[in-house]
Amino acid sequence: MTVPTPTFGPNGFVAPPEADILDAIQADINVALGGNVNPGLTTPQGQLASSMAAIVGDANATFLWYTSQVDPALNSGRMQDAIGRIYFIQRIPGAPTVAQATCSGLTGTVIPVGALAQASDGNLYVCQLQGTIPAAGNIVLPFACTTNGPIACPAGTLNIVYQAIFGWDSIANAADGVLGRNVESPSEFEARRSQSTAINSTGQLPAILGAVLQVSGVLDAYVTENDAATPATIGGVTIGANSLYVCVVGGSSQDVANAIWSRKAPGCGYTGNTSVVVYDPSPAYVPPVPSYTVLYQIPTDISYTVLVTIRDSAAVPSDALGQIQAAIVAAFAGADGGSRAKIGSLLLASRYYAPIIALGSWAQQIISVQIGRTAVGASVTGSISGNTLTVSAVASGTVAVGQAIIDQSGQIHTGTYITALGTGTGGTGTYTVNISQTVSSEVLFMANLSDSDQLDIDEAPVVSDNTISLALV
Repeated sequence: MTVPTPTFGPNGFVAPPEADILDAIQADINVALGGNVNPGLTTPQGQLASSMAAIVGDANATFLWYTSQVDPALNSGRMQDAIGRIYFIQRIPGAPTVAQATCSGLTGTVIPVGALAQASDGNLYVCQLQGTIPAAGNIVLPFACTTNGPIACPAGTLNIVYQAIFGWDSIANAADGVLGRNVESPSEFEARRSQSTAINSTGQLPAILGAVLQVSGVLDAYVTENDAATPATIGGVTIGANSLYVCVVGGSSQDVANAIWSRKAPGCGYTGNTSVVVYDPSPAYVPPVPSYTVLYQIPTDISYTVLVTIRDSAAVPSDALGQIQAAIVAAFAGADGGSRAKIGSLLLASRYYAPIIALGSWAQQIISVQIGRTAVGASVTGSISGNTLTVSAVASGTVAVGQAIIDQSGQIHTGTYITALGTGTGGTGTYTVNISQTVSSEVLFMANLSDSDQLDIDEAPVVSDNTISLALV
């Protein structure tokens, strides 16, 4: 047989070209049949040679694929799972959307872990941290969707007490929920495998971060410390003297606290807004075992408005807004394979150009993409008639030219923003908007838009369909 064989070298497994395999098989057939055999591929011997070459080529391709799967940087699927098992990690099947919800009712009412609430879209959410309603009559607790994936939970939509508990009267989320995620992609799994190796490091911070990110349901985490003898402001947060700071989105509060305690150095203090008691798991103890109070931070959800401006044309489809909303929500959650919007990160509007452009040639006519905190500009009561916005009351902030206008009722035309001052100069009065429409008096949010926004390390970015607008010009 003269068929060339694969080789192993500096570049690993190298398979010969199928054309060379075919030529060698035809030569062998020619010798076997005594010579002068017609090499045409339409002849019986030619078809036999083609089939044999394809079989050999497929076998080589299978082995080539297998050898590439041994490399953690290239593998996927079951082979990636197998390598992950070496590091005692498993692929996360998905994580749920997490919303910070205000539970109201009688003072002293206990909202236990596992208490259920329902959103207006029918999805159920389960309480992640036990809390007792204080004298103020309400308490904010984290609720996670029972279905994994980037399911949007806009502000005000988690509003039904699904599991009756005496003294628990109502629930509402003041901000959009932090989007969950689908099953870990190969790139996400490899990134977490790399981070998991830090669990056994001598550095406290990478060890804690690696342990927390392994907790089921955790969407994001940020770990830092203040090793000074006096309080210090880091990333917009005041951290106590000689204190550890861990900010976490998602996961059971008990599991998160256990992960932090398992890697924390003795004698180090904590800074955070969530307190959980951890019991020493060592089998050397018999009840009562030593217990410790762990503090960590559950971040404030910061709702973002995104305004996409595209040149209008006949090519723009009727569902352009829906396509853009889906693309941005997916990118915000990292579901498009890019970076996820994270705690304490710098959000760049340019991050969302690529997923929008990928929608088609019509979407490549982008004029701008701008982002901003939904309610930072102003919160007002107002109405619109034609191109005139009339602001009758200002709850907070200052109305200004260039602000995008968002509402929760859906009356506002998507892509509406202020183009000029009228009688109003930041407060009550009239203003000009870019789109003629009729909107009855309601609460409106004015978002200051720009190319970027910096989050503090106790803030988690969130977005939903109703805060993403499209302006056609």
